[in-house]
Amino acid sequence: MLAAIGAASIESLYGELVPEAISTGAEKIQFPPPMAEPELLDHLRDLASRNTAVTQIVSFLGGGCYEHFIPAALDAIVGRSEFVTAYTPYQPEASQGTLQAFFEYQTLMARLYAMDVSNASLYDGASALGEAVLLALSVHPERRRVVVPFLLHPHYKAVLHTYLKHLGVEIFEIPECNGRTDYDRLRNAAEQEAAAVVVAQPNFFGILEESDEFERAARASDALLIAVADPLSLALVKPPGEYGADIAVGEGQPLGMRPYCGGETLGIFTCRAAYMRRMPGRVVGMTKDRNGKRGFVLTLQTREQHIRREKATSNICTNHAHNALRATVFLSLLGPQGLLRLARLCARNLALFRKKLGEISPSALVHSVPAFRETVIRLKRPARDVCEKMVERGFFAGVPLDIMGPSYEEFLLVSVTDRRKDEEIQSFVNALKDFI
Repeated sequence: MLAAIGAASIESLYGELVPEAISTGAEKIQFPPPMAEPELLDHLRDLASRNTAVTQIVSFLGGGCYEHFIPAALDAIVGRSEFVTAYTPYQPEASQGTLQAFFEYQTLMARLYAMDVSNASLYDGASALGEAVLLALSVHPERRRVVVPFLLHPHYKAVLHTYLKHLGVEIFEIPECNGRTDYDRLRNAAEQEAAAVVVAQPNFFGILEESDEFERAARASDALLIAVADPLSLALVKPPGEYGADIAVGEGQPLGMRPYCGGETLGIFTCRAAYMRRMPGRVVGMTKDRNGKRGFVLTLQTREQHIRREKATSNICTNHAHNALRATVFLSLLGPQGLLRLARLCARNLALFRKKLGEISPSALVHSVPAFRETVIRLKRPARDVCEKMVERGFFAGVPLDIMGPSYEEFLLVSVTDRRKDEEIQSFVNALKDFI
């Protein structure tokens, strides 16, 4: 193979990737000799024993990836071999189980978001937003502006900038005002020929926006309204379809996904029926075979690797199928009442945290407006330093908000989910005393 490609050695292939100091110099990596399987297992156990257990650290991390209750039955169901090993359903006659699961997922997402149609999932919430904006630009090809709130998740904004980098599209940010979007500036910006107006509900600070303000701004300029909505919050607050959203996307991680290494992600994408053929990914439909039996098929596949070729609406050509299955099973196990109870526990626990912190230091609470699951607190030193100190006290304290800019260096985003017990919340507040 080396001769066929004209390479002198294996090392020459990796020369640009591996620093010379560790490939040929004094720090060259010395690999151990091969081991028999029993020896290798012992060696791996020894390495694993050196890990520091973090299971006793109480987490108040959030910022897009959350620790929520997951029914024990979920892993038992989705871990079955027919789900884990299923391949993409190109042949419907051999993929009825997978296709039915996608169909159920689409139905649940459409109902949850109060929208007409859902696709069979995307990668994550950020890429779903990028695809939603591309859809809006295809509806208004003459317009070159997208209006987004400053309080949209910074990772979502970064992905959106990547999507639009070479398309000559202006991403116009609306500043915040007391933890919410400045609605006066929103209306002025949207009037200037915007293709889309984006609302984050709740926003990155966990605060609930006045969604009707975004709907009015979008309608005034005939722009598409794109809602980035947390799916768990929709058990409590008005879903996007009820405040006029044309497209609604979200991150499905709270629906039965574990917060491992940044989270198992799921891109939720729903829209009005009028835009279905512009939607990225694929749509599963239910039909009947020639014998009158129910069957499931890929109804729409607007992907470049299928018949659409250069006419494809998106170059996304796969999905997070197993995570979509997790969300489907999660919602099925909880049902509407279970999902409502989960959301209420999050709201109740956040209210308790705000109350306890306010009793110690009212000035530490930055906002008093309604919020869901998260809130911002003010510290008297850089939040990153406080987070390091809080680990020593047994807490992951939250997400430092310096990612929003240097003026937010002493602000911390704290997430309080259904998993936090009253005594953990009280202990956390007590541990914060020295820093607020």
